[in-house]
Amino acid sequence: MAKVRKKASKKATPRKVAKTKARRKQKFTVSHHRDEDFDQGLRTYSAYRDLGIAPATGGLVQAHVIRMTKPFEAKEVAIPHYHDVDFQMVYVLKGWFKSEFDGHGVQTFRAGSCWIQPPKIKHTVRGYSDDCELLEIVLPAEFDTVTLE
Repeated sequence: MAKVRKKASKKATPRKVAKTKARRKQKFTVSHHRDEDFDQGLRTYSAYRDLGIAPATGGLVQAHVIRMTKPFEAKEVAIPHYHDVDFQMVYVLKGWFKSEFDGHGVQTFRAGSCWIQPPKIKHTVRGYSDDCELLEIVLPAEFDTVTLE
């Protein structure tokens, strides 16, 4: 004959209710690929396609596609700098991209690679393919880039 064990009764503990976080109002937005939407951006060797995320998030987030438009020339491109951001993520859509990061050395990223650049990490572009395209997501939408000598 099998013994039946009774479970010890537990007192019900009250569930904690998560506090609702105050969030910026966001709007639904869509951005479809159009070559004519690429504009001159931060760098002379690349074009930027803004994805419309900054106005949709009230300036919380910026997202754009960066397309390299000129062959890599170290004199023009390999300039040490950092970005004063809260968050920066880059994803390689096409080609390859090489950058050197303070404390992490030279890294080569290929289509499908993704990386996070911590706030103010010093870095220098060391090369890219002629067909390179990157997706970059940055918080906040407005930020400073500091060029180092």
